[in-house]
Amino acid sequence: MTIFYQWSANAKISFLIGFFLLFLTISIARAQHQEIAHAPDNAAASRAGIAAEMEYSLMHELLNPWYPKAVDKRHGGFLSDFSSDFKPVGPHDKMIVTQARHTWVNAKAAQRYPAVKEYLENARHGFLFLKNTMWDKTYGGFHTLVDRKGKPKKGSFADKEAYGNAFAIYALAAYYKASGDPEALDLARKTFLWLEKFSHDPVHKGYFQRLHRNGAPVARTPSTPPLSRDGYKDQNSSIHLLEAFTELYEVWPDPLLKERLYEILTVIRDTIVTPKGNLTLFLQPDWTPVSFVDSSKQVILQHAAIDHISFGHDVETAYLLFEASHILGLREDTATLNIGKKMVDHALQNGWDAAVGGFYDQGYYFKGDDKLSIIKDTKNWWAQAEGLNSLLLMANLYPDDPTRYFDKFTQLWQYVKTYLIDHEHGEWYDSGLDKDPEAKARKKGHIWKAAYHSYRSLTNCIRELQTPTPPR
Repeated sequence: MTIFYQWSANAKISFLIGFFLLFLTISIARAQHQEIAHAPDNAAASRAGIAAEMEYSLMHELLNPWYPKAVDKRHGGFLSDFSSDFKPVGPHDKMIVTQARHTWVNAKAAQRYPAVKEYLENARHGFLFLKNTMWDKTYGGFHTLVDRKGKPKKGSFADKEAYGNAFAIYALAAYYKASGDPEALDLARKTFLWLEKFSHDPVHKGYFQRLHRNGAPVARTPSTPPLSRDGYKDQNSSIHLLEAFTELYEVWPDPLLKERLYEILTVIRDTIVTPKGNLTLFLQPDWTPVSFVDSSKQVILQHAAIDHISFGHDVETAYLLFEASHILGLREDTATLNIGKKMVDHALQNGWDAAVGGFYDQGYYFKGDDKLSIIKDTKNWWAQAEGLNSLLLMANLYPDDPTRYFDKFTQLWQYVKTYLIDHEHGEWYDSGLDKDPEAKARKKGHIWKAAYHSYRSLTNCIRELQTPTPPR
């Protein structure tokens, strides 16, 4: 140190600066090493924390508000209509889709929580209503809509629809899996064969959606209103037939069912999905798209109900394609993987709110525009539920992808907690409050809104979060 005191002032300063920089460099390197060493633990803790939040919300903010409150002990099935503070309000019309979804949720909950006996009882309660009331004993197939007491109603629906019968199959297969009740499997098989006889198109493949009571497809005529779905095939019934056949094939690996499951998978993947990566909403029987793209912007917006890009359906379909491919045992199915990834990426690139998260409701590629336009910037609840499921699935399949799916997943979960889940009364608002604050006062339950989307998303996400991520 004697030599140090003999140095000039400048030399001393230079030495001290150099020593400080060396110390800083070593400290930073050591901190980075420790951060890298603990990164997997931090990631695991993050995944476990989100899984715990979802498990709590699943039980206390979804299942508990619905059941047993929704069980209609007087007339069978489940009540449909609930106010913003989750009180039953009339008229409780019962649609096959909603009744089947309630039955499916309870069947799945019975398997997830076997100690809670009420779920299996609720599922059987729903099954009996499907079998004894909603099944048409004269012509077969399920009525689309009945009143609370079970009398068929017309409403805006067709008497029978492939979409509704698909959800019946979905529920019946799930209930059979939970209960082992052979009557449920028998009715699921009967429904599949009814669709085969009346709804399936042997010429162009796929299924006709809207049917008369006797099963005959509803034809489109010159007098059919422009916005009517009559005579069209569509993506929504197709993807839910895919979903239903997947559920049924797990408990009934029938050769014809396998053929139809693969057929609808390839129709969706190779025909209904466009080269850009989105679904065509409605199509002619020969799969020609129903499109108004060559019309004026005003005409396009007038027909947006049957011609737009639905980001929620796109991310949902990616998952359903992957699930069907897996259940079919398709190995090295890169075609399905690539299309599913393309669909999610397209939705993120064009329909994602980068500021707070969430998928917008509708977009459109107007003629002459290279960039997609958002034509409806609200964010409905089911699209965000499906987004959670698919984003986490993509994060696990493609952990190193520059899209950073897991970051998007965590942002979307934060969005759902902030703008969609009603932490006071339970359930999810039907639309994100950031864009649609009036949703806070709207009904929590109706014939188009039950626990299905949220339940499936949360349970799938919890399972994926609790599964160790594969080594990179």
